[in-house]
Amino acid sequence: MTHMFSTVLIANRGEIAVRVIATLRRLGVRSVAVYSDADADAAHVRDADEAVHIGPSAARESYLDIAKVVAAAKRTGAQAIHPGYGFLAENADFARACAAAGIVFIGPPVAAVEAMGDKIRAKLTVTAAGVPVVPGRTEPGMDDAALAEAAHEVGFPVLLKPSAGGGGKGMRLVHSAAGLVEAIESARREARGSFGDDTLLVERFVQRPRHIEIQVLADAHGAVVHLGERECSLQRRHQKVVEEAPSPLLDAETRERMGRAAVEAAKAVDYTGAGTVEFIVSADRPDEFFFMEMNTRLQVEHPVTELVTGLDLVEQQVRVAAGQPLAITQDEVQSHGHAIEARVYAEDPAAGFLPTGGTVLALREPTAEWARVDSGLRVGTVVGSDYDPMLAKVIAYGADRAEALARLSAALAETVVLGVGTNTAFLRALLADDDVRAGRLDTGLVERSLERLTGAAEVPDEVLAAAALDRLAASQPVGTVVDPWDVPNGWRPGAHAPVVLRLTCGGRAETVRVTGSPSAASVSVGAAGAVRASAAVVGDDLRVVLDGRVLRFARAASGPTLWLAGAGRTWAVAEHSVLDGDAGAAGAGGPVTSPMPGTVLVVKVAEGERVVAGQPLVVVEAMKMEHTVTAPVDGVVSEIPVRAGNQVALAQTLAVVTPPEAES
Repeated sequence: MTHMFSTVLIANRGEIAVRVIATLRRLGVRSVAVYSDADADAAHVRDADEAVHIGPSAARESYLDIAKVVAAAKRTGAQAIHPGYGFLAENADFARACAAAGIVFIGPPVAAVEAMGDKIRAKLTVTAAGVPVVPGRTEPGMDDAALAEAAHEVGFPVLLKPSAGGGGKGMRLVHSAAGLVEAIESARREARGSFGDDTLLVERFVQRPRHIEIQVLADAHGAVVHLGERECSLQRRHQKVVEEAPSPLLDAETRERMGRAAVEAAKAVDYTGAGTVEFIVSADRPDEFFFMEMNTRLQVEHPVTELVTGLDLVEQQVRVAAGQPLAITQDEVQSHGHAIEARVYAEDPAAGFLPTGGTVLALREPTAEWARVDSGLRVGTVVGSDYDPMLAKVIAYGADRAEALARLSAALAETVVLGVGTNTAFLRALLADDDVRAGRLDTGLVERSLERLTGAAEVPDEVLAAAALDRLAASQPVGTVVDPWDVPNGWRPGAHAPVVLRLTCGGRAETVRVTGSPSAASVSVGAAGAVRASAAVVGDDLRVVLDGRVLRFARAASGPTLWLAGAGRTWAVAEHSVLDGDAGAAGAGGPVTSPMPGTVLVVKVAEGERVVAGQPLVVVEAMKMEHTVTAPVDGVVSEIPVRAGNQVALAQTLAVVTPPEAES
């Protein structure tokens, strides 16, 4: 048998780097991590046997710098490099650089990467192998006139797709000839900006499409097998959100036909290693499927296949790269039960999925034997704007689909990330959707349901009351001898005066009054009547009793913000000072804050300038997403504490607008 590698470098970061390191450790292989300035204290750096610094935080100067990655491998004696996914995973130049340095690239041959990396070439290749493709025109070099002619030939609606890339960038759905010219121009512009290549192809748009992919494994000795399918139809902006195996759509006969087609596609390019052949299937014609593309790498959603087959796909990649033959034949591949994965992102669904960020103050992850968490998080992790906002993946296994769905929802409810806003509540709402539970999926389901799934949850009085009690408990003096004058319980001669707090959470702002001590208090939220209450803080937990109801929260405090998690939701409660107790005036003007951590691109106003409500003030960019911050009211810009190029945190003040009445 071919010897296993002794040292492997992982050219990636975050949860996938941590996941690869775990398999290497189990195989007895020494792991080497690489890291940027931003990741100096990251989980993958701590987990690896050795770590090498490769540059600044910007990916293009670190994780995307081929020369630095290869140099790190040579310096540490790594015999092979695992690219993970994203970054350099499907970069043919990187695979060539590895070969030139005498280092094994844990992935397919360069020719396979190039053949499947170009969508036009990929379609022509698999068509020749007898694999069905979506009707359309894929000739290289079509100009705008040829694209328009092709669209009319195929028939509307059509899909314009860039040949050189994926991830939904440059993709345009065109419903009629009226919008065709503008769509072609827009698609070319985005494709050129994203991939440096504006070549487009035209495909028929499949109505109510479902996205189903087949996992394949191939060795260097001619063996190719498939491991069944994954359904990835729950998407937002062409990005997968929830994935599962097997698909609730396919019958055994269609599953077998798709598996054979995927194997033929892999054989057509002499594929080796782990790869995924992606198909599109109409929800109305589940027996009809078409090739979309082949991903020549490990997929984000690979854990669901691992759970139902019992195979470690990273181990298979490493063994194949070391020259070993596959240890399993097609007849031996078996699938049991059902697995579903949800991607946990640092984003705010209620705010249009704007990226969030911050420092992880407290972290809890599900521990049930049927739950798996692939994560790069730990307490102290700083989530910034330099990289993709995916933080972790939560995966649940069940005997059937219903059990897996219920377990995944429960696992997400147990997932607590305090200090960074996440999409876990959105994911649970999606899993509870009637169509999702019934398996009636298509790639447009999430977008059609966004308003219902992302509506900001009403902040209950109990959360604001708990936050006020937490503040009171945190302010109590510690020690065996306590001066009663140091106890902030509102005592004054003749009566107890309330401690008054101005709290905001999820768009709700209320004045909360607390009288007494944490162990025996009276609390009122806004105009609501007072309730009897008590609270105790134990470590990272807050136990609150409100009129006999016992509530428990995970808690973490950072500056003026208190993070509470309970009943499957996370709340960020901020405390503010209000002059003269005038809550109305506080909301009229004042500080205008950043909706996300990022970089200031443009400052559009100057101090002393008069502005009107809705006028752009500052443009902030994070994770390649721009957001324009506008004036909340008419007034004068009394302060601009930032300038172009500044890094800003979530909720950091960008400008101060003073209304005319306050100015006078």
